[in-house]
Amino acid sequence: MGSGAIHRRLVLPLAVLTASGLLALAAPTEAHAAAPCPGRKVRTLAFSTGSVVVYKRGGYVCAVTHAKKSGAKRWMSVSVRARGGRAVVDKGRYQRHAGPVTVHAGRRCVWVKGSVSQGSVSSGWILC
Repeated sequence: MGSGAIHRRLVLPLAVLTASGLLALAAPTEAHAAAPCPGRKVRTLAFSTGSVVVYKRGGYVCAVTHAKKSGAKRWMSVSVRARGGRAVVDKGRYQRHAGPVTVHAGRRCVWVKGSVSQGSVSSGWILC
């Protein structure tokens, strides 16, 4: 078998491996965008300019603030505080979402806050 035949036999499998590798790299990003926090969704706190989605897994609580409309960067924030602890906060100018932020709450209640531009929400003590 000549070197040309060997080359042709290796090109197709190499192309398939390269394409599958690229797809594998792209897939986690899409999955991450769909569910930015591990665990199950336990609350959605809606407000005029967006919503805060709260997830729970084991003793951890995670939250993300989503803007109702993506577009130009605007002020957004999200925070989660376990009772007796300090809040974990993400704030800044974002297009789509602020967070995720995660705290270890154990069996303690948490207080979740979020804002997009002038709209905001504050949960009070939840998940007790």
